[in-house]
Amino acid sequence: MGMMSEFREFALKGNVVDLAVGVIIGAAFGKIVDSLVGDVIMPLISALVGKLDFSNLFVVLGQVPSGAAMTLDSLKKAGVPVLAYGSFITVAVNFVILAFIIFLMVKQINRLRRTGPAPAPAPVAPPEDVLLLREIRDSLRQR
Repeated sequence: MGMMSEFREFALKGNVVDLAVGVIIGAAFGKIVDSLVGDVIMPLISALVGKLDFSNLFVVLGQVPSGAAMTLDSLKKAGVPVLAYGSFITVAVNFVILAFIIFLMVKQINRLRRTGPAPAPAPVAPPEDVLLLREIRDSLRQR
Protein backbone atom coordinates (compact mmCIF):
# COMPACT_ATOMS: atom_id res chain seq x y z
CA MET A 1 0.00 0.00 0.00
CA GLY A 2 1.45 3.34 -1.02
CA MET A 3 1.97 6.23 1.32
CA MET A 4 -0.77 8.31 -0.36
CA SER A 5 -3.36 5.57 -0.01
CA GLU A 6 -2.39 5.08 3.65
CA PHE A 7 -2.71 8.80 4.22
CA ARG A 8 -6.08 8.91 2.43
CA GLU A 9 -7.33 6.02 4.58
CA PHE A 10 -6.10 7.76 7.74
CA ALA A 11 -7.49 11.18 6.80
CA LEU A 12 -10.91 9.85 5.89
CA LYS A 13 -11.45 7.83 9.06
CA GLY A 14 -14.45 9.04 11.02
CA ASN A 15 -12.44 10.14 14.06
CA VAL A 16 -10.12 12.39 12.07
CA VAL A 17 -13.00 14.05 10.23
CA ASP A 18 -14.90 14.50 13.51
CA LEU A 19 -11.79 16.02 15.09
CA ALA A 20 -11.39 18.46 12.18
CA VAL A 21 -15.02 19.54 12.48
CA GLY A 22 -14.57 19.94 16.24
CA VAL A 23 -11.48 22.13 15.80
CA ILE A 24 -13.25 24.37 13.27
CA ILE A 25 -16.34 24.75 15.45
CA GLY A 26 -14.11 25.29 18.49
CA ALA A 27 -12.27 28.13 16.78
CA ALA A 28 -15.55 29.82 15.86
CA PHE A 29 -16.90 29.22 19.36
CA GLY A 30 -13.73 30.78 20.80
CA LYS A 31 -14.41 33.96 18.84
CA ILE A 32 -17.95 34.05 20.22
CA VAL A 33 -16.63 33.69 23.78
CA ASP A 34 -14.01 36.41 23.14
CA SER A 35 -16.78 38.75 22.04
CA LEU A 36 -18.94 37.77 25.01
CA VAL A 37 -16.12 38.52 27.43
CA GLY A 38 -14.84 41.68 25.71
CA ASP A 39 -18.14 43.20 24.67
CA VAL A 40 -20.56 42.07 27.38
CA ILE A 41 -18.99 40.72 30.56
CA MET A 42 -16.00 43.05 30.94
CA PRO A 43 -18.09 46.22 30.42
CA LEU A 44 -20.56 44.94 33.04
CA ILE A 45 -17.74 44.22 35.48
CA SER A 46 -16.28 47.66 34.75
CA ALA A 47 -19.69 49.26 35.37
CA LEU A 48 -20.04 47.46 38.70
CA VAL A 49 -16.47 47.87 39.96
CA GLY A 50 -15.68 51.14 38.28
CA LYS A 51 -13.83 52.06 35.13
CA LEU A 52 -11.72 48.94 34.85
CA ASP A 53 -10.31 47.77 31.55
CA PHE A 54 -8.23 44.64 31.98
CA SER A 55 -6.80 44.79 28.47
CA ASN A 56 -4.86 47.98 29.30
CA LEU A 57 -3.34 46.77 32.56
CA PHE A 58 0.42 46.48 32.14
CA VAL A 59 3.78 47.10 33.75
CA VAL A 60 6.53 48.76 31.74
CA LEU A 61 9.75 46.75 32.01
CA GLY A 62 12.06 48.93 29.92
CA GLN A 63 12.95 52.49 29.04
CA VAL A 64 10.08 54.45 27.49
CA PRO A 65 11.24 56.62 24.59
CA SER A 66 10.29 60.26 24.79
CA GLY A 67 7.07 61.12 23.03
CA ALA A 68 5.64 57.58 23.29
CA ALA A 69 2.09 57.40 24.58
CA MET A 70 1.62 55.31 27.69
CA THR A 71 -0.81 52.88 26.10
CA LEU A 72 -0.16 49.20 25.61
CA ASP A 73 -0.38 49.35 21.82
CA SER A 74 1.95 52.32 21.42
CA LEU A 75 4.51 50.89 23.85
CA LYS A 76 4.51 47.54 22.02
CA LYS A 77 4.92 49.33 18.67
CA ALA A 78 7.84 51.29 20.13
CA GLY A 79 9.48 48.00 21.12
CA VAL A 80 9.29 48.62 24.87
CA PRO A 81 9.17 45.40 26.92
CA VAL A 82 5.81 45.35 28.64
CA LEU A 83 4.29 42.85 31.08
CA ALA A 84 0.68 42.85 29.86
CA TYR A 85 -1.00 41.06 32.75
CA GLY A 86 -4.38 42.57 31.82
CA SER A 87 -4.38 40.59 28.57
CA PHE A 88 -3.66 37.47 30.61
CA ILE A 89 -6.60 38.22 32.91
CA THR A 90 -8.86 38.60 29.86
CA VAL A 91 -7.67 35.29 28.40
CA ALA A 92 -8.11 33.57 31.78
CA VAL A 93 -11.68 34.89 32.06
CA ASN A 94 -12.34 33.67 28.51
CA PHE A 95 -11.04 30.23 29.47
CA VAL A 96 -13.18 30.00 32.61
CA ILE A 97 -16.30 31.00 30.68
CA LEU A 98 -15.53 28.59 27.85
CA ALA A 99 -14.81 25.75 30.29
CA PHE A 100 -18.08 26.46 32.14
CA ILE A 101 -20.07 26.48 28.88
CA ILE A 102 -18.49 23.18 27.81
CA PHE A 103 -19.25 21.75 31.27
CA LEU A 104 -22.91 22.73 30.89
CA MET A 105 -23.05 21.22 27.40
CA VAL A 106 -21.49 17.91 28.50
CA LYS A 107 -23.77 17.81 31.55
CA GLN A 108 -26.83 18.33 29.32
CA ILE A 109 -25.68 15.69 26.81
CA ASN A 110 -25.12 13.19 29.62
CA ARG A 111 -28.56 13.98 31.05
CA LEU A 112 -30.16 13.41 27.65
CA ARG A 113 -28.33 10.10 27.30
CA ARG A 114 -29.56 8.93 30.71
CA THR A 115 -33.17 9.90 30.04
CA GLY A 116 -33.22 8.14 26.68
CA PRO A 117 -35.33 5.01 26.21
CA ALA A 118 -34.38 2.44 28.81
CA PRO A 119 -33.43 -0.95 27.45
CA ALA A 120 -36.15 -3.54 27.87
CA PRO A 121 -35.43 -5.77 30.85
CA ALA A 122 -34.36 -9.27 29.96
CA PRO A 123 -37.12 -11.80 30.54
CA VAL A 124 -36.66 -13.48 33.87
CA ALA A 125 -36.48 -17.26 33.74
CA PRO A 126 -39.40 -18.85 35.60
CA PRO A 127 -38.59 -20.49 38.92
CA GLU A 128 -37.79 -24.21 38.94
CA ASP A 129 -41.08 -25.24 40.61
CA VAL A 130 -43.04 -23.51 37.81
CA LEU A 131 -40.98 -25.39 35.23
CA LEU A 132 -41.70 -28.70 37.00
CA LEU A 133 -45.43 -27.95 37.16
CA ARG A 134 -45.43 -27.17 33.42
CA GLU A 135 -43.68 -30.48 32.69
CA ILE A 136 -46.30 -32.35 34.75
CA ARG A 137 -49.10 -30.50 32.96
CA ASP A 138 -47.64 -31.26 29.54
CA SER A 139 -47.14 -34.94 30.39
CA LEU A 140 -50.78 -35.23 31.62
CA ARG A 141 -52.03 -33.68 28.38
CA GLN A 142 -50.16 -36.24 26.34
CA ARG A 143 -51.98 -39.20 27.96
